[in-house]
Amino acid sequence: MRTARRTPAVLLATVLTLSACGTSDPEGAEGAEGADNGEFPVTITDARGEVSLDEEPSRIVSLSPALTEILFEVGAGDQVVAADEHSTYPDEAPDTDLSGFNPSVEEVLEHDPDLVLLARNAEDAADQLEAVDIPVIVLASGTALEDTYAQMRLLGEATGHADEADEAATRVETELTGIVEDTRERLGDDTELSVYHELDDAMNSAGSATFIGQVYERFGLRNIADEAEDSGDYPQLSSEFVVEADPDLIFLGYDTDGAVEALEERSAFDTVTAVREDNVTTLDPDIASRWGPRVVELAEDVSGAVLSAEGT
Repeated sequence: MRTARRTPAVLLATVLTLSACGTSDPEGAEGAEGADNGEFPVTITDARGEVSLDEEPSRIVSLSPALTEILFEVGAGDQVVAADEHSTYPDEAPDTDLSGFNPSVEEVLEHDPDLVLLARNAEDAADQLEAVDIPVIVLASGTALEDTYAQMRLLGEATGHADEADEAATRVETELTGIVEDTRERLGDDTELSVYHELDDAMNSAGSATFIGQVYERFGLRNIADEAEDSGDYPQLSSEFVVEADPDLIFLGYDTDGAVEALEERSAFDTVTAVREDNVTTLDPDIASRWGPRVVELAEDVSGAVLSAEGT
């Protein structure tokens, strides 16, 4: 029988606070009990509390693109029978019309799941699924690189792939750390580059407390969004602010046609160092917005832009 026994996590608020600050002990990092060598039952701690899984799931529905990528990375891809409409990577991910933002419980149940993964903003569906004896794991969006490694290990434990997940998480962390260390060594200690990350053409940005912001921080970049008054994590900046801040690097987190050209044509942007020196980089929007294993590719893109800006 499929069961999901859940008890509230007493320290959940504290865990959430630490995760948002990018410190250790990210949400869901407590792992699982009884998951050694794929043994079940296991108990994991998700965003809402403890979830007990009596058996290894064989029919997983993932309604989060980042979590879908993680499942395939940790060796659980063959167990995924359906994923949401935005789970476009890897190519083997099942192609469906399921919504991850507003899930239809009826449509999810058509896939006969024995485990459903939900993003935190869709957790309203969890109670309905659990009411019909479907185990549900709810995980929040990653706000620190440590969240990537922790959620990889958690999903490995929940799916019977604890050892593979630990190896994958260690590999991703090691590769990313190596890219950062090599880049900073080549740059030297005197480099002080500034960065502006643009989420869309409305000039919404991302500060250092966000996932993408922490990637930039690892490279020692100064994020101009942190200097905005009452900035919050995702401030909307003005052209005047960006021109005055004069970033050395600009990254676009969207790939619409002509995006770079449109930015360069904004009033006074021809005076911005990043524009004058051709240091405007378009990132793959999926990779830049997901906290999954492809964060290594994101780090490689950032490294390339940083070294180019310094002529290294």
